[in-house]
Amino acid sequence: FLLELLRLDGCGDYIFDQVCAGQDGCQGHPEYRCRDCFGTALYCKGCTLARHQESPLHRLQHWFNGHFENTSLKSLGLRIQLGHHVGERCYNPVSTVFHEDFVVLDINGVHSVAVDFCGCKTAQSPPTQLLRVWWFPATSLHPKTAATFRLLHHFQILTFESKASAFECWQTLSRLSDNSGINRPKDRYEALLQMIKEWQNLTLLKRFGHGHDPEGISATQPGSCAVLCPACPQPRKNLPQGWEDASPEKRWLYGIFLAIDANFRLVRKNVSSDAVDPGLSHGWSYVVEEKGYKTFLNEVGKQPQEKSTCTSHNAVNLAETKNSHGLAATGAGTVDCARHNFKRPCAVGDLQKGEKYVNMDYLFCSTIQYTKDLLVFNISYDIACQWSKNLQEQMRKYPDHIRFDRSNKFITFLVPKFHLPAHILACQITYSHNLIRGMGRTDGEAPERGWANINPVATSTRKMGPGSWRDTLDDHFGDFNWKKLTNLGESLLRKLKVAIPEHDQHQRDFHKFDNTLIAERPEEVSRWKIAIEEWEADMSMTNPFGATTTTMTQASVRLSLSQNEAEDLEHGVDHSLHSEISPTVLISTGIGIEEEQYRLRRDISALGAHSTDLQHSKIQDRMNTLQRKVEQWCQVQLLYMPLVSRIRTTHSSSSGTFEEKAHEINLLLPSELKQHTRDAVCDEQLCRFEWELHRGQSFDALDDLRRHLLLRTHLYKFKDTNIRGQQANMRASAIIGKVERNVVEAAERYHRARNALKNLHEMLGEHHWQEVFPILEQAHVRSMSEGEAGQSEGNRMLSWIWKTHGVAVAVEVLTDALRIEWCKARACANRWTEEVQLLLEEMRRVRAFLSWHAMWWDEQADRRAELPAAETEGIKGYARRQAALQRSIQDAFTAMWDRFVVTPSAATGIETSALPMLSPV
Repeated sequence: FLLELLRLDGCGDYIFDQVCAGQDGCQGHPEYRCRDCFGTALYCKGCTLARHQESPLHRLQHWFNGHFENTSLKSLGLRIQLGHHVGERCYNPVSTVFHEDFVVLDINGVHSVAVDFCGCKTAQSPPTQLLRVWWFPATSLHPKTAATFRLLHHFQILTFESKASAFECWQTLSRLSDNSGINRPKDRYEALLQMIKEWQNLTLLKRFGHGHDPEGISATQPGSCAVLCPACPQPRKNLPQGWEDASPEKRWLYGIFLAIDANFRLVRKNVSSDAVDPGLSHGWSYVVEEKGYKTFLNEVGKQPQEKSTCTSHNAVNLAETKNSHGLAATGAGTVDCARHNFKRPCAVGDLQKGEKYVNMDYLFCSTIQYTKDLLVFNISYDIACQWSKNLQEQMRKYPDHIRFDRSNKFITFLVPKFHLPAHILACQITYSHNLIRGMGRTDGEAPERGWANINPVATSTRKMGPGSWRDTLDDHFGDFNWKKLTNLGESLLRKLKVAIPEHDQHQRDFHKFDNTLIAERPEEVSRWKIAIEEWEADMSMTNPFGATTTTMTQASVRLSLSQNEAEDLEHGVDHSLHSEISPTVLISTGIGIEEEQYRLRRDISALGAHSTDLQHSKIQDRMNTLQRKVEQWCQVQLLYMPLVSRIRTTHSSSSGTFEEKAHEINLLLPSELKQHTRDAVCDEQLCRFEWELHRGQSFDALDDLRRHLLLRTHLYKFKDTNIRGQQANMRASAIIGKVERNVVEAAERYHRARNALKNLHEMLGEHHWQEVFPILEQAHVRSMSEGEAGQSEGNRMLSWIWKTHGVAVAVEVLTDALRIEWCKARACANRWTEEVQLLLEEMRRVRAFLSWHAMWWDEQADRRAELPAAETEGIKGYARRQAALQRSIQDAFTAMWDRFVVTPSAATGIETSALPMLSPV
């Protein structure tokens, strides 16, 4: 390959050619070749000029002194005649000194060409003559520079994909022309920048039919140049007749999902002004119209920012303190389509000082005007719990043109799924997409995914003027929406393929769970169903996902046993054999001593090989104290459990004279007797006391385990968000390590308590205890937001430690937890059912929208009949091409969806005939 590359630097296959083969009878010497034509053939000067009459921007090489050197068609004498057919010459050409050195920018470099403009009586203006050969003039008066259409289109697609700037484009063209720095082309960066801006604006107007409007560009309305989401409900475009009168059971299907968020990467420095850089688009696409926006902020934007009453939302609490020194905009806010990630029309605006309510209010009210005929609105915002409080009251103060009439509307506020765990528990059950009816599997995080696409542009836009900033964002958001539109066929089908089996699985799981509970407690399940249906119909009712009871603890068990003992004493019944230590105190103290023994063993094992004398001294002091406690306790134990004396004697004789250490002495509580003597008999009351105390200990251990897991999750999130630097990370890791040890300790404490219950249950006749206290395996010790390996949020299963099953014999607290879990299981199954229904409805809407859009373009073809024939033909041709494109996309989506079939089980609540196909036919 290397030799072949080197061979191309010579004449190659034409090394022995002495006569040009370009034309019959040509006797010229072949010494020129074109770098842009196919092949490496060499031609003479005359043939080279003849072959390039229609390719005047090709680059040539001249074989001279044994090597190739770059040259140009202009140097060979080529002149480009405009205003006439190729090969024709104008009898009255217009040529000035500037036209002898006319600069044309093309994808292969910067070209200096000789241009003759037509000077005939019927000649068009110089800019028009340039446009008709697909050259875009840099100015409308006496142009000296132009860029080819293909370069402008190439750059536009390139910047969409790579986020390359106009300066990088110019640098590339300059180096393609001369990469040695010896003959650099004249600087045309400013001209290129201007042409790119004008090209973006003109193609925007063209693609949205404003060239077909008889009233012209002046009739362009705000938001009319935005690529709309075909899958979202669009009145008069893709909704069925009578959708306004849909029943409450179907109304949610025609709701729109909106997501609000802010981005603080899209800052803009305080350079230029609207007077100097007003921009070419005036709220036509995605960024709101500047004048109305800033007027609104000046009139109502002085009110203070209300502080958050939920968790510490920096977006709310720090909005007033956001550093804006040297910045005209500290970021951008947006309102997106939450299900399909489309930018909404007139939904983007700059933020002057953080994420203030007043900015987001205007953006929300501005874009909602384009869907105000809808009835159902699902609005997701990471601070929705705060923002929604006074929204209705604030909107009454706003101007009429952005005011949103909430009468007869059904509005639901939500918090995106990823942001929800950072909120307090009340918010987590009130604003959850997973729990609220009609949400499907929407997560509300669409803006976050959109920011990932636009953030790389921030390096280019941060030093732009205000108009260029808005126009550039409009251009990128438009392309982002168009790519989303062309990918809807695959994305909706992919989601449906996932949703149907998930729907089947969760429906089966819930029905199995529901039937089991109905068989055991039908009245309670009936009450739960009524409660959750009432809440779904009116969310001001009591939230069924909230807990109403508290967990049993070891302390509460001790209190209950002490109260029972007090009642016995009042009735003259005294079970104590010791003047100061009752049976309850004996067992309670024994369990406490066992915990001390465990902690001492753990600390001794933690001593390193190089532990200090002070550490050993502290351990020895604790051992001595514990030794005295154990001896005193064992003396009292003999009064209530004389059998232990024989067991200890037997154990001492078998182990010799070796003295056990305090933390190794077995206390021989009632639960341990059977392990040493099969025929051991213990007072049932003592066994019952230990049973109750260990039940409380088990609940305590589970509570501690859950608390430490929640703390661990919080610490990891805080570390990822706020901790920077090696020292800070080491300190944070040490804290997290301590919490990890607490998690292990709580799990081990549960294991010990459960083992005691396992030893006691037979003699006490407790046969259903394992349903309350299942075996705790390592895989069960995970946070609420963690699933098993490979499970996502929508299909993950909670560990039983967060559900605390108690099915038929659970006490009140477990019944409460069971109710919550039943409600969540029902909600999960219903959300997947809704997701399938939503996806099918969205597929229908996409096809309906594309069909409507094709007919809309058909209508545009005949709107302007007063123009000359050529312009009329072009207008009709473009409209028909766009109509054909919409129908082609519709046909492609239909063919893609119709290649699959669906199983009947997936059609729960859905008309089977409406289902697309899910497995290859």
